[in-house]
Amino acid sequence: MSTTIRASLLLGLLLCMAGGVAWAIPDGKPANRGPRTLIVAADGTGQYRSIQDAIDDALDGDTVQIKAGDYREDVTIHSKERLKLIGEGAERVKVLGLERVGVFHIGKWPYGATDIEISGLTIYEHGGHAMGIFNGRNIRLHHTRINGMVFGQQVRNVRIEQCDIGGSETTGVQFADSQATLVGNYIHDNDHGVIIAGQSEVRLERNVIVRSLFEGVVVTDKARATLVSNTIVKNGGGAAFLGLSSTVASGNIIGLNKVGFLVSPTSLATLSTNALYNNGSEYRRTEPADGQADLKGESDIVGDPLFVDSGKDDFRLRPETPLLRRGEFAYLGALPPITRQP
Repeated sequence: MSTTIRASLLLGLLLCMAGGVAWAIPDGKPANRGPRTLIVAADGTGQYRSIQDAIDDALDGDTVQIKAGDYREDVTIHSKERLKLIGEGAERVKVLGLERVGVFHIGKWPYGATDIEISGLTIYEHGGHAMGIFNGRNIRLHHTRINGMVFGQQVRNVRIEQCDIGGSETTGVQFADSQATLVGNYIHDNDHGVIIAGQSEVRLERNVIVRSLFEGVVVTDKARATLVSNTIVKNGGGAAFLGLSSTVASGNIIGLNKVGFLVSPTSLATLSTNALYNNGSEYRRTEPADGQADLKGESDIVGDPLFVDSGKDDFRLRPETPLLRRGEFAYLGALPPITRQP
């Protein structure tokens, strides 16, 4: 090869590198491609007007950033890994749905999704269902508002954190044959607050579950649940343990419900250091009607927790509450006590 040809090839290579041209590798994917940010804007100022179009174009590791606006569409994420959907805030980004029952789906039979993070938007229900999570793993939902039901089936390592979930005519959050953790959520104004069913393993920690028409929490079938430091108040019932389920409940406040703990004879409930203050029974078996006393944990407390203002749904504890420094807990329930004014 002549010196002139070699020089021309070298110059072309340098120009391509300087221009940011991606060279293809044998499998057809670009070499050394870093994660991208895809901008969605309903007003047309982004790369996409549709959330779904951006998701369809996204590659593993990308971020879809959603600007303020109303998005009248159904959204599905499947066959994706390490994808983030970040909205500008739940007050500003609204996913309203279009035709499908269930506006937002993660996973689609038989395809799942892995390492998905969603935050900063409001998802509305359609046909009674807002969000479905199917056949996936490592799903994180945080700082999001869900107006309707969240349903998960055959999913693993789902984490729902700092979300507002309410307004469902069935259930706020329901899991079947799944593994999940719910931390620091406000779950309100549903028929049931949380239902844990099938062979699920679910942990509820520092959630406020309020104004359910029926129970705030139901654990049933062969599910296993851990309830730690939740405030479950103003519901038709507090927590019900049914079927062949197994539950450990400690550090919770179960108050202002018709019934505190409802336990079936076939379920296993281990109760300790809970505070109960309900309108009817603190403990009740589904059958027989008598023999309630044996359900009470030795370290459980019955009495007024001294909320700041339960009439206005302020379930923080007053400084003089009897629920401080109980067992391993600095305070019982989901919300820290207020400090005494000097």
